[in-house]
Order: sequence, then structure tokens, then C-alpha cells
Amino acid sequence: MKATLTLCVGMLLAVVSAAAQQPTQPAAQESSNRTSAREWDFNLVVDGYILPQADGESYASPVFSADRKWLHLETRYNYEDRQTGSFWLGYNFEKGKKLSVTFTPMIGGVFGNTTGVAPGYEFSLSYKKLSLSIDGEYVFDTRDTNGSFFYSWTELTYSPLDWFYFGFVAQRTKAYHTSLDIQRGFLVGFSVKNAEFTTYVFNAGWTDPTVVLEVGYKF
Repeated sequence: MKATLTLCVGMLLAVVSAAAQQPTQPAAQESSNRTSAREWDFNLVVDGYILPQADGESYASPVFSADRKWLHLETRYNYEDRQTGSFWLGYNFEKGKKLSVTFTPMIGGVFGNTTGVAPGYEFSLSYKKLSLSIDGEYVFDTRDTNGSFFYSWTELTYSPLDWFYFGFVAQRTKAYHTSLDIQRGFLVGFSVKNAEFTTYVFNAGWTDPTVVLEVGYKF
């Protein structure tokens, strides 16, 4: 499975690299090309799921995305299901500054333990120190229609300081199972330059808690 993950990330990096590179040009054009290359925004997020023993083995779920203007590319592993990868293509819509809204409809291909096609979306709303983000997708399982399912992740955060935030989170997932169809919890995190470190605690007070340790880096 490590080889599959390496292939997923490698293929997406190759696509982005090919799109960003240009043939050798005179100095003025070369400067313009460097500026154009910097228009790419990359984001790598790795979630480490620490599960109660009854819910299965702990695992990691990496997500890598690349954005340039309207174009959104993304690859995931252990996200829709265990030992399952996915590739995504989306279109970015952005509006507002003080009240910032971002919406990205996407289409993805899923392969591995679960194989299928998945329409999805990423939505975020920010106002001053408050931020709301909602990610969702519906996976149409092409091997077993009974295996089709809806996945969602929602979080609401408040940032009293530029580098510190906390809030609430909820998710519905197939990657592991608990007695709760919708898992709820809280989050706390901080940022250092381009890196973010977040801890999520799900199900505390309802059942044995699941802890997710997340590391994100933007470049």
C-alpha cells in the first residue's frame, strides 16, 4: 500500500510539474514564467487516526492538493476507505474579502478496497475570526451498488489569536466504524508559518473516543 500511495502522490506531482514548467525563454519572459509558477498553491495534509481497539487498527490518511486560479487537483489515500486511493478534478469559485466564500465542485475516481466514481465538493466560509468548512462526496460503488455511501466532514472554528484556533467537528465516514453514524467532537490547533497542527477528539462522552492528529503544510 505504501507503493500505491507513492504512486498517487508522484503522478499528481508530475502533472503539476509539467503544467508549471515552460521552455527556456529570454530573461523578461523567464521572469514572467517564474511569477506564473508561483501562482500554484500546494497543500499537504496528513491525518493520523488513533482508534479504540474495538474499532480497528490506527492508520494515516494523506491528502495532497494543488490549485491554480480555477483549477483544483487533489489526491487522497485511506480517505474514502482503507487501502483506497482517489484522484480529483475541481473548479474553484471564490468571492468576497471581509466575508470570504470558496466553493469547489469536484469529480473523482476511487480505486482500491472501494472502486467507483464520486461527485464531491469543498466549501468554506470565513468572517473575521470565525470559519466554517464543509467537505462532502457521494461514492457510487461500481462493484457493489450496496457499497455506495455519502461521506462528510464539517468543522466550525474560532481564532482568538492569529496562530491559535479551536472549535467543533463532525464527520460521517466508511474508513472505520463506530456505534455512531455521525461522529461529533472538538478540535484545537495552532499554526507556525506555513504549517498547522490540529488535534481532533471524536465521540468523547458517547463512546470510546477517536483521536485524530493532523499536520498540514502549505507551499
